[in-house]
Amino acid sequence: MTPVKSGLSKKLLTRVLSVYFILTFIVTAGQIFTEYLSTKQNIESELKTLKNTFSTSLTRAIWELNTPQALSIAKGLMELPIVEGVQIRDETGEYIADLGNTKEQSRQPVNSGIMRDHPGGVFGYSFPLIFEFSGRASHVGDVTLYSSFDIIFSRIEVGVFFLIGNAIVKTTFLVFLFMTAFQRLLSDPLTSITKQMSAFDPDHPKDSKIAVFIEDENELRHLQNCYNQVIDDLIVSQDRLQGTQQKLERSYQQIDEQNLLLEQEVAKKTASLSQIMLDLEQQKDELIANQRELRAEIENRQRVEDELRKRNAELASSMETLNQAKDQLLESERMATLGGLVAGITHDVNTPIGVSITAASFLEDRLEKLEKGFEEKTLTAGQMHNFLDESHQTTTLLMKNLQRACELIASFKQVSVDQTSNAERKFNLGEYIDEVMQSLKPSFKHTTHKFHIECPEGLYIRCAPGVIAQIITNMVMNSLLHGFEDKHNGRIVLTVSLDEDEVVMDYTDNGKGLTDDQLDKLFDAFFTTRQGRGGSGLGTHIMYNLVTQALNGSITPFSTPGKGLRYHIRFPRQRA
Repeated sequence: MTPVKSGLSKKLLTRVLSVYFILTFIVTAGQIFTEYLSTKQNIESELKTLKNTFSTSLTRAIWELNTPQALSIAKGLMELPIVEGVQIRDETGEYIADLGNTKEQSRQPVNSGIMRDHPGGVFGYSFPLIFEFSGRASHVGDVTLYSSFDIIFSRIEVGVFFLIGNAIVKTTFLVFLFMTAFQRLLSDPLTSITKQMSAFDPDHPKDSKIAVFIEDENELRHLQNCYNQVIDDLIVSQDRLQGTQQKLERSYQQIDEQNLLLEQEVAKKTASLSQIMLDLEQQKDELIANQRELRAEIENRQRVEDELRKRNAELASSMETLNQAKDQLLESERMATLGGLVAGITHDVNTPIGVSITAASFLEDRLEKLEKGFEEKTLTAGQMHNFLDESHQTTTLLMKNLQRACELIASFKQVSVDQTSNAERKFNLGEYIDEVMQSLKPSFKHTTHKFHIECPEGLYIRCAPGVIAQIITNMVMNSLLHGFEDKHNGRIVLTVSLDEDEVVMDYTDNGKGLTDDQLDKLFDAFFTTRQGRGGSGLGTHIMYNLVTQALNGSITPFSTPGKGLRYHIRFPRQRA
């Protein structure tokens, strides 16, 4: 018998111990990592506590331009065990103090307390320095306190070694226990059973039964009993086999007799088969004649198919030309919409910029007068008070108008870029609809029409934003140009909701509406109710293609003459 290269008990023991080693390693590593995170959180809390201790004195030192005092405070912070580095900057981002183990920061000011991790096991807590004077808060700089992994490890070093030692002791004891148990309960009995089974003698099966002492009623004893039962069954089968062989010899004699009868029957069938073959030859000749006729018919059909292919090629060329013309018209319509937004936003931006220029000129004039009075030493406290009051009002007016212009430009920039790009991204639908309507406000400026938007907060979708902007723009402009043509108190309502994984948009206006015949042709290319008055008839056709193709959704119109128009749009929240 070939010796076993890798015993079953050894494999089982190896796998059990491997699983235990892996679990012990994972648990120990998890405990060490938990201890690390807990200690790091404590150090971060201590760094945040230092803000309340030193921020007041450090803020006053920077406000009073007392750099030596600020450096002294920084050195005092460096003496703390949890602090490895200190950075103090003024309001311009210039470093007043940069001590210890620190990292380069961006020049952006720190407006609130923030914890950052840096390469090399270093982390820091940054917080702003705010000086309050006469009820006004001024940002005078910021501070960053640094700590590192070495400080954390110094605190948890003893605990880490204890956890590792505990795991090693438990693992060693369990390995010894498993090896002893496996050797006594599995390896030795299996070896004895294997040796006795390998000595099996097929000529004397009664002498090949297994006799092994096994203490418990387990699988090995059951295996021994089953093997011995197989030996008993084998002995019975050998006896039955001898009787069966005798019966088989008698069956062979009966088969010989049946073969003679079968040969006579085959001779009769062969004669009948010869007649059938003659009939098949005659049918074959008829089939060949039919094949010649079928081949001639196929050739005629081939000529007809060639003619049809030529006609299909001509039709395909015509369709390609029509599609190119259609794409050019769709692009022209979209660029025309964008041009209208440019004209409207330009006028709205000029107003706050003009006010800002006037305010800046006024402030420049007052500053020249103040400078002249200062040089001539005729400046009074009243003049200075008036100058400060006027400067405050002027700068407030200047900031409001510049902020207004900035909002208009940012809104138009986002919408215009999205309308000229097909790139997909994830964005907040409610905020984006507000940006689109902000860019369309110039179209409502000289009217009394109103619009209302309802959209859940935090509704994020993923698609090309320009598609949403184009759809909303087309619906709003159609309402203004067609629905509110003879109406002065128009109202538009856009309601957005979420139905499982689909976004639902309901758009309604109280315009003049459409007839059933007009509603059936609403999405047809070149259909318009302003024929001859500037309508291209492509706005709704573009909108239908964007919803069904770009968004993989559906759009359904509803209208009654005199009661306005409604669009029901559904599309997936995220394209597959």
